[in-house]
Amino acid sequence: MRTHAPAGRTGSRAVPVDLAADHPPSHPVDPPSLRRTLILSLGALGVVYGDIGTSPLYTIKECFHGAHAMSPSPANILGVMSLIFWSLTAVVTIKYVIFILNADNRGEGGIYALAALFLEKGRKNVAPATVNRLVLLAIFGAALLYGDGIITPVMSVLSAVEGLNVATTAAGPFVLPISCGVLLGLFLFQSQGTERIGKVFGPVMIFWFIAIAVLGLVQVIRAPGILAALDPRHAVRFFAANGMPGIVVLGAVVLCITGGEALYADMGHFGKGPIRLSWLGLVFPALLLNYFGQSALLLENPQAAVNPFYGLVPRVLLYPMVALATTATVIASQAMISGVFSLTQQAIQIGYCPRLRIVHTSGRTKGQIYLPYVNTMMMIGCLLLALAFRESSRLAAAYGIAVTGTMGITTLIYYYVARYNWHWPLWKALLPVVLFLFFDISYFGANLLKFLDGGWFALGVAVILTVFMLTWRDGRAILAKRFAEARVPIEVILHDIATYKLVRTPGTAAFLSVSPEGTPLVLLHHLKHNDALHERVILLSIISTDTPFVAPRERLTITDLGYGFHRVVASYGFMETPNVPEVAQLATTRGVEMDTFSTSFYLGRESLLSSGDAGMAPWRKALFIFLSRNAWNVSTYFGIPPNRVVELGSQVEL
Repeated sequence: MRTHAPAGRTGSRAVPVDLAADHPPSHPVDPPSLRRTLILSLGALGVVYGDIGTSPLYTIKECFHGAHAMSPSPANILGVMSLIFWSLTAVVTIKYVIFILNADNRGEGGIYALAALFLEKGRKNVAPATVNRLVLLAIFGAALLYGDGIITPVMSVLSAVEGLNVATTAAGPFVLPISCGVLLGLFLFQSQGTERIGKVFGPVMIFWFIAIAVLGLVQVIRAPGILAALDPRHAVRFFAANGMPGIVVLGAVVLCITGGEALYADMGHFGKGPIRLSWLGLVFPALLLNYFGQSALLLENPQAAVNPFYGLVPRVLLYPMVALATTATVIASQAMISGVFSLTQQAIQIGYCPRLRIVHTSGRTKGQIYLPYVNTMMMIGCLLLALAFRESSRLAAAYGIAVTGTMGITTLIYYYVARYNWHWPLWKALLPVVLFLFFDISYFGANLLKFLDGGWFALGVAVILTVFMLTWRDGRAILAKRFAEARVPIEVILHDIATYKLVRTPGTAAFLSVSPEGTPLVLLHHLKHNDALHERVILLSIISTDTPFVAPRERLTITDLGYGFHRVVASYGFMETPNVPEVAQLATTRGVEMDTFSTSFYLGRESLLSSGDAGMAPWRKALFIFLSRNAWNVSTYFGIPPNRVVELGSQVEL
């Protein structure tokens, strides 16, 4: 039987979490020193806050310039600025920085980690139907993040380069080609890894945040009346005066919190403390100063609504600021691309994505990975998106739907974690969640009103990817059922070996098995054709746990079955890539000889047929077969030397 993925990936359960009791979490590490915290905070500026840090380039502009813009009257300016201030405060500072960051899964964050955290313990007290719905929501939320990953580079780079239009009208024809060139170079660079350039991300972003803070502060000093926007009544009056058009503008206001989900998703790389320190110490004040500065500029000069960010910049500094903004948006895009790579790796591990080639670009830094296929698809998608929409304003609606949809799903899953994992009383769990949902639903509804203006793209990408992921999961579940029906207890094989004195040849054979139970089908096929076995037989299963990482000392479970048989179960977290040479080395140190260069690895190669009676639509069967045929080679994915692999074929009806 061929191992297409670790056993948990077969889909026999929605997410493979039931192994948690057998694999305790890694021991906690000591809290970082002050120096280490400051270093991590610097790194967080480049990775975590690249997206939200460049949002001033387009947020105010989208509110007062474009198809759905409001007139830049003093009342509207104060209302929009009040909405921006309270959005950053309530959604980013209170929701994510204070509350959501506490929902870490062994130090890791993100929507998959949050769902796995609930499924580890909380699912025991919740109806199975509710669990399935939450899993579906998590999959859809992850799919929305893929849409965000495609939109962010295009939106950010276009917004930065469009600053050339402020400097000179002659630059108009060159904005799109320059933007496409920047995007092309960004994706072509990915194969080199991000470790080297990552070292300069933090310092560049410090300079960026200081620059936008100073520009905003100068304008606020000139028009301090804008500080009245701190009063939330201006936001209430804005909606009362404008009605439905005001709600539509709310869909542009949400752009100021894009990237908020990154605070949570990147927690594993930097930790809660550094992320909070960076936000409260620099990012939050800098963003507020720049937003207040842009709004103050509009109070003085409403015509600056065409591009208020660059309106703050003295003309002599305009070209350097365009260069700095473009650099900042490249950093923001790089962080988003790396996030998509990490998300895909997690999806492969937990069984929602076929195996793809994963290249580790750093031998020292964990998480530095490159997925060629995903990178190519994102590059094509970004370039086509840039050519289709041509302007950052036309992308704003698509951007907002992707962000707000994921934020709302995160809030719902957080409620179940607080209620059933942490055992909070109902009132305590509902109090923050109701506040969060008020903002999430308001933003998402406002962006849905612009569905035809570009919002369809984000939802379309999310729906397509959700169908792909569910089809892969369900198809693997059908295969697991077929294999289980044909499985023979290992005791039967051992009894036959003892009874019939089977011929045993020198050497070691490892039979990869999806399930850590029973006899691998590939072993049965081998016996059927050869009537002989190696002296040492290893039944190897690689399973995925609900934890992000598994410590090497907890990696293996070895059982001596007698007659030269050993069952080896290797556990990997959903943020790790399985590695058979590592398993072999660990097994050898524990007394089970398993040299990858002398062991024969037996894999199964299934030929899938759609003629079976499985409860899956014919088009989904065809899609699953297509995905299976194009999945990355299993021996290469697991790091098995190709010249040590023996494949045995079989046909499986779906």
